[in-house]
Amino acid sequence: MGLLFGAGFGFLIGTTAGRPSLSPETPPGPSHDHSAHDHGEGEHDHSAITEVEGPPPDLTLAVHPDGEQSRNLHIDVTNFAFDPQGVNGVHVPGQGHAHVYINGVKQARAYGPWVHLHALPQGRHDIRVTLNANDHSQLATSGQPIEATTTVVID
Repeated sequence: MGLLFGAGFGFLIGTTAGRPSLSPETPPGPSHDHSAHDHGEGEHDHSAITEVEGPPPDLTLAVHPDGEQSRNLHIDVTNFAFDPQGVNGVHVPGQGHAHVYINGVKQARAYGPWVHLHALPQGRHDIRVTLNANDHSQLATSGQPIEATTTVVID
């Protein structure tokens, strides 16, 4: 029995040797540009606009402290439903997800109203959130994208 556990433990150590650590203490910060990575969105045009059908969504942001450098971003939206199952699919009126940008760089998709912003470096951070259809096009009213912005300063 000890031989079996010892061999398994040795295998685990051997397969991780020489690999960089991805510990929670050193995550990629907001300056990490995700646009150079393939996030499975290669065929989607993020600059495309989809006009909202029906009552337009109302979008507001609130930032709540979560430690010295981390924050919880609350995306408050009406006339819109987050639809994580529909992502990468066809546009369904009134449904979709949000894109979160920090200092102009896309950081994440939001499939619900809360997003954790982990270990922001000191300084000013401009946060912008856009509402997007399942096909990743930006939702708009009269050609104007539906988005909200806020600023957070980390001392």
